[in-house]
Amino acid sequence: MDLSIASILLIDGLSNGAIYALLGLATVLLFTITRVIFIPQGEFVAFGALTLALLQNRQVPGTVWLLLMLAGLAALQELVNGLRAGRGLPAVLKSMAIVLAYPLAISGVTFVVAPMGLPLVVQALLAIALVVPLGSLVYRLAYESIADASVLVLLIVSVGVHFILAGLGLIFFGAEGFRTPPFWDERFNLGPVLLSGQAVITMLATAALMALMWLFFERTLRGRALRATAVNRLGARLMGISTVNAGRLSFTLAAFIGALSGLLIGPTTTIFYDSGFLIGLKGFVAAVFAGLASYPQAAIGALALGILEAFGAFWSSAFKEVIVFTAILPFLLWRSLRDPHHEEH
Repeated sequence: MDLSIASILLIDGLSNGAIYALLGLATVLLFTITRVIFIPQGEFVAFGALTLALLQNRQVPGTVWLLLMLAGLAALQELVNGLRAGRGLPAVLKSMAIVLAYPLAISGVTFVVAPMGLPLVVQALLAIALVVPLGSLVYRLAYESIADASVLVLLIVSVGVHFILAGLGLIFFGAEGFRTPPFWDERFNLGPVLLSGQAVITMLATAALMALMWLFFERTLRGRALRATAVNRLGARLMGISTVNAGRLSFTLAAFIGALSGLLIGPTTTIFYDSGFLIGLKGFVAAVFAGLASYPQAAIGALALGILEAFGAFWSSAFKEVIVFTAILPFLLWRSLRDPHHEEH
């Protein structure tokens, strides 16, 4: 290895680390607000990339049918819960209409514009618009009724949701892999390093999203409500903050982050229906570096993880994943020794 190869690996590691930083951010966000260790975060990544790839082929993506199916189940859930609570039929039907309105509207738009071959940026926005509502629907169906359960129960449910979404991904997207075109097909020579435009887009998008998330949590009322829910769910509820809405909003944000990550990683690797699991797991490792509590530490851990992955692939590509996931063990041991936990009675 010489300086030029090391520089190329460093750029590649930072580019991948930026993606892992986004997923680590989503993992920390969900855990702090809802206490859910969301294993299927990577499914949003795969769905975002595959949706854009199918739109590129002028096909109606399977995301439309997945969205309509989940929206239908959520509307049915609203009907059952409303009747059990003794609400009037007009109020129940109104709740069902609210649940179905956006999925039906965006699906109708997709059916019309998908065969037109729209510009890449417009297709990317449409892909995000299709994937983002999946977050709140997953929360409604899988977590809302057990929001006060233990972390272990929520983790077990997350594992089940992962298998369900992976199976649905196979049904709606098929087993074929896709790769999307880059958003910026340029090359820049920085001495011995060849920097791609897509890598620049990835790092800039990651930095911009983290800045926007900071502004959202610091400057907006909804962001502060999420922070209050993260600090104390019961206290937030007593102050009039709806923890149900907080959970739905946090899952919506996580779905947006996942979809954006899928669009950014799609041009660099072939994405299959189950590719998101491994990608999301690396984001989880980055979040564990931060103790599932700190956004900046998760970003730093993600960048370090990306660099370790790039150099590990160069030295021993067959053991790349082993090297990456083994790196979590020293951090777990260090945190266990630094913050010993006592059995709760």
